[in-house]
This record gives sequence, structure tokens and C-alpha cells, in this order.
Amino acid sequence: MDVPPNSKILFQGDSITDSDRNYKNFGDLGTGYVMMASTWVSAKYPEKKLTFLNRGVSGNRVRDLRNRWQKDCLDLKPNVVSILIGVNDTLGRFFWNSPTSMAEFENDYRVILQQTSALGAKIVLLEPFMLSVAENPFGLREDLENRVEITRKLSQEFGTYLVPLKKVFEDAEKIREPSFWSADGVHPTLVGHALIAQNWLKTIDQ
Repeated sequence: MDVPPNSKILFQGDSITDSDRNYKNFGDLGTGYVMMASTWVSAKYPEKKLTFLNRGVSGNRVRDLRNRWQKDCLDLKPNVVSILIGVNDTLGRFFWNSPTSMAEFENDYRVILQQTSALGAKIVLLEPFMLSVAENPFGLREDLENRVEITRKLSQEFGTYLVPLKKVFEDAEKIREPSFWSADGVHPTLVGHALIAQNWLKTIDQ
């Protein structure tokens, strides 16, 4: 990815992106893949003097991103926007009695991508994922896979970079047990975060 010096790179999403960031510190990146990816990029391209921002919010669904997109994205005028969203839209249906239909998911996602494209920002989409740590309610994985397909469709429609985390973690589970990558199937361990960061870097270096 060719970005000019002094570019601003914004990461958006739910708790996986949030990763215990300090909301009172404008520049805090949390302890997960955002921090890891940003330090590697900064070390590789120190002359670019890039700024990294984390605006992930724990528990967010795509509707929440749309509701705060003006303040937490557009007003920041980023040059690159990275988005990981979707797992809470699935969990809401099965655990919170608060479903997000596929049509709503796609529509809200498309709106924020339209708004971001209008900025002229480069966009990186990360597929939502879930590991096989515990038994899941029937239909949960199918629901998430449908959201992965929508993410892929929108990536192609808007010409974004796409980090294929579904396959990344499926392949990782063949090498080490799922709990090595995530204790609960949703939130990555530090090693899981490192895997996301590695593949984010690999994707933008294409």
C-alpha cells in the first residue's frame, strides 16, 4: 500500500480491535493487533512519520459503527481505514435476543464504506472469524459465514484490501489447538492478535 508521509491510519471495529485501549488517551492503541501492526509499520517506514489511531469499541456491531462514523472516522480525516466487524452481529442473534439481519448488516456496512470512499481513503476490510473452542448453538457458524460472504462482496464492490481471517484461523487450527489462538473462540490470545497483525501487514504489502 502506497501512502504518503504523515498519513493517518485508523483502525475500527469491536472488542478485538479495542483490545483494552485507554479511551481517555487519544493515541492509545490497546494491546492487540492494532498495536502490533502499527509498531511494525512504523519500524519499517520511520521516514513516513505515520499516525495510527484505534477507535474500536467493545461490543460494537456494524450499526454502532454507522452511528458513530462521523465522529470516529470522517471527522478524523484518515488516509487509511481498517475495519473488523461482524462477530457481535452474529452473537446478538444467538445470545442477546437482538438480531441483525443480513440485509441490515450489508446496508449499514455499505453506507460506511460509501462515506469512507468519499474521503478518498484506502480501505482494509478484515473478515470476521470464530474459532472452534467450544460447542456453538446450531446455526451460529452459518450466520457468521454469511457475514463473511457479505464482507467479501463489499470488498470487491469497493475495491478494498481484504484480510482473509476466516481461512487464516482455519489453517491455524490445523497447526495448534483453537485455545492457543483464542480462549473463548472470539477474543484472540496475544498469539492470535499477532497472527491477525501478520496477515494485515501481508495484505497491505501486496
